Amino acid sequence: MTRKASSPAPSVAPDPAILRRALSEIKAGHFENTLTALSHSAADSADNGVEILRAFCLAGTGKPKQAAEILCRIAQENPTAVHPLQDLSTIMAELDRRPDAAAACRMALKITPQDARIHDVLGGVLTQMGLFEEAVETLRTSISLRPNATYSYNMLAMALTESGKMAEALRVLEDVLEEHPEHAGTLSNIGCILAGEGRFEEALTAYRRAITQRPADAQIRLNHSITLLKAGRYAQGWAEHEWRLKLPGHSTLPQDRLLPSLGPDTDLTGQRVLVTQEEGLGDTLMYLRYVEPLARRGAHVHLWVPDTLEDLCHRLEGVGTVQVGGELQPYDWHCPFISLPRVFAATSDAMGAPVPYLKADPEKVKTFAELLPDNHKLNVGLIWGGAPRPTLIGPNMVDRRRSMSLHTLEPLSTIPGINLISLQKGPYADQMLDPPRDMILYDPTDELHTMDDTASLMMSLDVIVSVDTSSVHLAGGLGKPVIMMDRYDNCWRWLHGQDTSPWYPAMHIIRQTTPRRWDDVVQKVAQRLRTMGAYRA
Repeated sequence: MTRKASSPAPSVAPDPAILRRALSEIKAGHFENTLTALSHSAADSADNGVEILRAFCLAGTGKPKQAAEILCRIAQENPTAVHPLQDLSTIMAELDRRPDAAAACRMALKITPQDARIHDVLGGVLTQMGLFEEAVETLRTSISLRPNATYSYNMLAMALTESGKMAEALRVLEDVLEEHPEHAGTLSNIGCILAGEGRFEEALTAYRRAITQRPADAQIRLNHSITLLKAGRYAQGWAEHEWRLKLPGHSTLPQDRLLPSLGPDTDLTGQRVLVTQEEGLGDTLMYLRYVEPLARRGAHVHLWVPDTLEDLCHRLEGVGTVQVGGELQPYDWHCPFISLPRVFAATSDAMGAPVPYLKADPEKVKTFAELLPDNHKLNVGLIWGGAPRPTLIGPNMVDRRRSMSLHTLEPLSTIPGINLISLQKGPYADQMLDPPRDMILYDPTDELHTMDDTASLMMSLDVIVSVDTSSVHLAGGLGKPVIMMDRYDNCWRWLHGQDTSPWYPAMHIIRQTTPRRWDDVVQKVAQRLRTMGAYRA
């Protein structure tokens, strides 16, 4: 009697809810348990979605070879689609585990070395890690495999720009433009580099061409606005800057209740204006100058801010309510802090209240003054690093450009007549465990828990020397003298080619003359402090 061969059991499509939960767990970094759960699902399913998530878990548990084998097999089935390694790299970046993504990419290249998509992903990860030479080499390999891929050229230009080779990056993009004269992404990137070089007319021309091709692209419009602002074209720049509100996930508050631009005589009497935290602390500290002009028009100004700013905000002229956490409260209008300059652009308060618009607590000022040396020398507050934010790609790369090592400031240690007082918080503060030779650095930062504490200490300092962080806005808003050490491709608010600021009258800016090089900046700071210390003596 012959037996009929049994048919294989049909595969069962995975439950989408299970896949969503698994992805959520992976994004939270829970790889081990998720891998176990997905392995059970994989036994009953040949679904690529399950396999991709399993591969992500394998990469996250130190098995890059197994992860690469799965992802390469799936990628070969879809040669024109985005390689699944791209999603892996995004997840690992958000977990600050970029080496795991790089390891999976390198293993994938051993399996399918001719897949340009893998070179692109690896090049992007290496750029984020600051491994620029390897990133450039990897991206050039991608271009050799796929010469017409505009994306790869733009990635190469980004790697070159991050390494400080702006001219070379510009040549790469100009070559792309010869073949694709209306490619919006390339035009926007050209505009960004030109703006960093202070070539504003050329940059704005590039942006206008890009906007013609993609008029509703919020990121291009936002980049355009930043160039307008850096060129000092504030009225147009602030209006264009509202495009940021159209970026995914940027704001959930209704646009029809966004505070409109005010005229010279607009009356807001009896209306509650909810002003909300939007991005970094520096932006909020800068735009707190608009609280008093709002109140002068009759508004009840309701600030919703992080707890580190609460006490400082309570002392603002004209503030009505200061909220930290909690639920959304009733309002007539809402306004993100960064929209306030647009609101006042056509009024006499276009630059907000005059400095000082921030005030420290007088009693705390006395208390914190006791933490400083009393030797009649110049007390110099020192900050050499910002907030790395390693899980955010853009801010993390900006921080790498704006921050320096404490050892770079060694020339300040030999200046007579000054005390160096650390105001450095966060990861960069660990560098004080290995200070430069002969540097005596007073460190009162264990007593600084909020921006209000830092403001109180700053009032007893003679000058604050800092890279571009929220502390320069705090010191500037208090009216304290600031020497800001600025990166080459600086933030729009510091304009271009200027050593003073329209926002903070007591600020002096010393900017890099060569991308990524701080030596001459520090020498100029030392010279300025030497003069100030000699004057004090």
